[in-house]
Amino acid sequence: MESLPEALPSAPDQFVSNNGLSTDEYFLEKIISTIKKQQSEEAFYVLDLDVVINLMETWKRNLPMVQPFYAVKCNPHPDLLASLVAHGSSFDCASQSEIESILALGVSPDRIIYANPCKASSHIKYAAKVGVNLMTFDSVYEVEKIQKCHPKCSLLIRIKAPDESGCMWTTSSKFGALPEEVSPLLQAAQTVGLKVAGVSFHIGSKSHNSQAYRTAIEAAKSVFQEAARLCMAPMYVLNIGGGFVSEPSFFEAAASAVKTAVETYFSEEERRSLIVIAEPGRFFAETAFTLVTNIIGKRVRGEVRQYWINEGFYGSMMRADPRTLLESCIALKCMSNNSDGNEKNPVLMVCGKVTGGARTYISTVFGPTCDPVDKVLGGDQLPELEVNGWLVFQNMGAYTSACSNNFNGFGSSKITYLTN
Repeated sequence: MESLPEALPSAPDQFVSNNGLSTDEYFLEKIISTIKKQQSEEAFYVLDLDVVINLMETWKRNLPMVQPFYAVKCNPHPDLLASLVAHGSSFDCASQSEIESILALGVSPDRIIYANPCKASSHIKYAAKVGVNLMTFDSVYEVEKIQKCHPKCSLLIRIKAPDESGCMWTTSSKFGALPEEVSPLLQAAQTVGLKVAGVSFHIGSKSHNSQAYRTAIEAAKSVFQEAARLCMAPMYVLNIGGGFVSEPSFFEAAASAVKTAVETYFSEEERRSLIVIAEPGRFFAETAFTLVTNIIGKRVRGEVRQYWINEGFYGSMMRADPRTLLESCIALKCMSNNSDGNEKNPVLMVCGKVTGGARTYISTVFGPTCDPVDKVLGGDQLPELEVNGWLVFQNMGAYTSACSNNFNGFGSSKITYLTN
């Protein structure tokens, strides 16, 4: 496994706007400039590669002993993946297709973990063919498949994280061996001659409970001890999964909990041979992407305003956090290359805060499809918006375009502009 790079460039300086709102004027300038260059009202993404680089630097600074294996399922955009490759990331893949996409970037197969605990036999055979030799498992049936299809593969036993209380989306209902299942699973692998190299867990997506890592690492150490009791070959890989968020205070707390737990539950001698890896997805993808949508429709009912935009639940919003959408939203007036005056002061709202003391109205924002479920915002206070104006949503890189479909003929935003 390759180590992280020693030095990375810095992201651009941040600014505070004249009206006192905490925002990034440089960011707004880039968004507005891109809108003006648009030849249509189609929604689009902006990917800021400087954010990706800065986040890799943050990871290296806080968790230098943990090698990130980016979770491709979170956002497989080629330019994001290429940037992560260039800056030393390895990759967590969950299917043959994802493995193919990473190998196509020139990544060595030993920088890939096939981290889906339930895999199709044909996909396991493909992994064996291309040299992806590390997989997760959590059932005896998976042991049987891997023994038949990839007997030289090393395994990580996926255990259920003891605490998912601080996460937004749990994973334990689908994956992870229970404590009483661990010993039989280890023995099953031992019986058929498969090497179990270590332990894997996941505390749940978008976790704000840093101590969940501590309890999960304690549980993982007990599995190391059980393997030793069974006279298995010494384990040496600890996979602490994902769940990391990029907000500095939360990430620093999580990093501290991880470091403390590893030092607490693994002796100095054990740590010399211990390889610690993680599967961050949201951490690198979420804040790097901004979604820019166009207001395509409007209805006024007394003091209530209803709007339609050209992205929604079936596009980029299926896994978006409704609690933070308004907080990340920027409302802009209509803009064009014509001299209609709107370009001089297009900002109506930044991060849920109205600019210039404008009046607000109870508002609902719908997506473009015919399904009533397709609602982006509901009952929120927004300034008066107009058709052909723009709603900009920050932090839209995690499980957005990757989860979209073409219901009603509306797909996710296809165009992505790069900036740095």
